[in-house]
Amino acid sequence: MRRALGSVRARAAAGATVVVAVALLAAGTAVLLVLQSTLRDQAGLQAEVAAREVATQIATGTPYRKLDLPDGDEHPVVVLDDDGRVLAAGDDVRAVDGKDVRPVRGSVPPPGDDGDDGDDEDGGPRPGEVDDDQHYQDGTADVDGTVADYRFASVEAKDTGGAKATVRAGSPLAPQRNAVGTVRTAMLIGLPLLLLVVAGVTWLVTRRALRPVEGIRAEMAAITASTDLSRRVPVPAARDEIGRLARTTNETLAALETSVERQRRFVADASHELRSPIASLRTQLEVGVAHPELLDVPGAVEDTERLQRLAADLLLLARLDAGERPAEARVDLAALVREEGSQRVGDRIPVRVGDLAGVEVAGSRGQLGRVLGNLLDNAQRHAVSAVRVTVAREGEWAVLRVDDDGPGVPEEERERIFERFVRLDDARARDDGGAGLGLAIARDVAVRHGGSLAVREGSVFELRLPLTG
Repeated sequence: MRRALGSVRARAAAGATVVVAVALLAAGTAVLLVLQSTLRDQAGLQAEVAAREVATQIATGTPYRKLDLPDGDEHPVVVLDDDGRVLAAGDDVRAVDGKDVRPVRGSVPPPGDDGDDGDDEDGGPRPGEVDDDQHYQDGTADVDGTVADYRFASVEAKDTGGAKATVRAGSPLAPQRNAVGTVRTAMLIGLPLLLLVVAGVTWLVTRRALRPVEGIRAEMAAITASTDLSRRVPVPAARDEIGRLARTTNETLAALETSVERQRRFVADASHELRSPIASLRTQLEVGVAHPELLDVPGAVEDTERLQRLAADLLLLARLDAGERPAEARVDLAALVREEGSQRVGDRIPVRVGDLAGVEVAGSRGQLGRVLGNLLDNAQRHAVSAVRVTVAREGEWAVLRVDDDGPGVPEEERERIFERFVRLDDARARDDGGAGLGLAIARDVAVRHGGSLAVREGSVFELRLPLTG
């Protein structure tokens, strides 16, 4: 069991670690992507600002050679005309995307001298204006012999003479990549440490949570070894699943203890009930062997029949205790009463049949007939002059009542008489010494059929069974 608990702790720790790892990897990847995108956009915005500052100078008529350009290592800038010729470039900027951007002397046209008539037929900016649109592109720039990656922003502008120029300014991507790399490194270092913490905490919490389970297991093992069903497992103070497990276990132990005690009493009572007729029968047979003329054959037959009835009752109780389900036949209670009444020709008091409603129930005809017979036998033993049977329908229930004019059952004994081997000799003066199983069998059969059996008004036994659909 300790290995099993250890396995549970290991699986819980491993499962929690895997879940947290997956969650952290997903979250870390998302953070890195968002950070990279944000820094990339920020670099593009810085490049756009630098490009628009230069474009504004061009739009206001500043000559290309006099443009105030940013430092090349921070924001490399190159100004191109429509034909791709370099009009201006930042200090120390030698190449962009591998192309030489240093202006060639004498190749730069004067402002407005590019053949443009100043109209806006191409949809670009008007003379003296900067285009509102911009375009972004990653690329490389060679600044003073050092090649690095940049985020470029391209902005178009027209000078006062209508000459179009495209300003392309860059912002370095190295800070962005350094920041992403730093965060990635921190995650790679922190993730294993965090997973170790999660695994350790889960292991400790699981061990603490399962400690009451080990207590329950140990107590159950002790109960099994000692066969002392009066012992109970410890119930933790917390009202959680383990607490409910402990309470349910104790309820099961209590039910098992009651069942075992009931079985012990049943065996003891059955042995006691069997001892008398067996002893009597043995005595008669021994006398018959020694003195055949003194053999009481009717008495021996009576004892044998008593043993047979008792054995049949014990067998039926054993089947009921084993959970045998009754048959699902449709039984007409009125017809069952008429049939049982016609077969009882030797009763001390004739059975009077009252109102019989036509109701049907589902179950075993033989077992329900046994219930009716037991109730009539009980009434015959205690009646003074009348035994009556009725069948009625009350809502969704079929109700069979057997009553007699005997002294009745005291209210405080109305549940006890349904216990096995119980006989109320004082309350039922005419009791002829039955084994005390008839009413117990009747109630067990009623319960197995989804109904109930109880005493009403002293001497009225009421059987309730659900009607068939």
